[in-house]
Amino acid sequence: MERLKGISMIVLGAMMWGATGPIMEWMLGNSEMSIQFMLVNRLLVAGVVILYVLHKKGVDVKSPVRQKVWLRQVILFGMFGMLGVQYSFLAAIEASDAIWATLAQFLSPIYVILFVSIYQKRRPPVGQIIGMFVTLIGLFFLLTNGSLEGFTLSGTALFWGIAVGLAFSFYTLYPARLMQEWGVIVVVGWGMVVAGAILFILNPIRVVTGYQYLSDWRMLTGLLVVIVIGTLAFILFLGSMSYITPVETSILSSFEPLTAMVISIIWFKVALGTLQIGGALTMLIGVIGISLIGNKVSPEEVEPNVEWKDDEVV
Repeated sequence: MERLKGISMIVLGAMMWGATGPIMEWMLGNSEMSIQFMLVNRLLVAGVVILYVLHKKGVDVKSPVRQKVWLRQVILFGMFGMLGVQYSFLAAIEASDAIWATLAQFLSPIYVILFVSIYQKRRPPVGQIIGMFVTLIGLFFLLTNGSLEGFTLSGTALFWGIAVGLAFSFYTLYPARLMQEWGVIVVVGWGMVVAGAILFILNPIRVVTGYQYLSDWRMLTGLLVVIVIGTLAFILFLGSMSYITPVETSILSSFEPLTAMVISIIWFKVALGTLQIGGALTMLIGVIGISLIGNKVSPEEVEPNVEWKDDEVV
């Protein structure tokens, strides 16, 4: 039952995150709003609201940042996990489109599986390898419609695509100890606050000048929708790892590109070929197969060996 709960959480979270891609693509394409402005507001508003609600419910949200050992991990997660995923994702959208950004993020299972295999010094389960192979075949057809002729991708889009996959892998694996100690929602809240604060410090002018675009009610509504849906998606994603493994969580996130694809078809009137539709179905078969097969990797097994001594990490 818990496994089914974890699968449901990551699938719903992935679909919600996939839905934010086309919205942000539309906002970037129909205004001069910068990535920095969009992210600072999205991260700070969502993070502060999360921590405030938890505080009102009696949760001690300040504890993770009072101790040096936990504060260091919170900052690393916020900088390279939360901000890394959010910024590279939006940069990939700006360099190409929402479909490419979500598809590139889907490559994170490859990095996760490689890391887990190297760390454990053993090959991935056969079922996992087959599922990945089937899913990647579907991904290929979704991207190319079966032919590389006419398929173009800029170097910038490729760079940010690789970056979002790597960042998402770090985001998936790194906060396991933080979540066990302080809870998923507290970690997400602080990660957002840290990420938003860092980005604001680095880009104060772009952030301040961006508020003029919120006079357009469409942009204001779009930003609010992205904040709410995106925050829920992050909470569901991290929360799912309490019930299923990071590898499964990362692989099941392939529902993101499928969601972005469907919304883009309806909203931007993107035409899909027969092989692309077949690719989408193939991806679903691969993902469902992986979720049913499961694997023997536990979240604890992928955590780095860390020796604790008082308030320091050795």
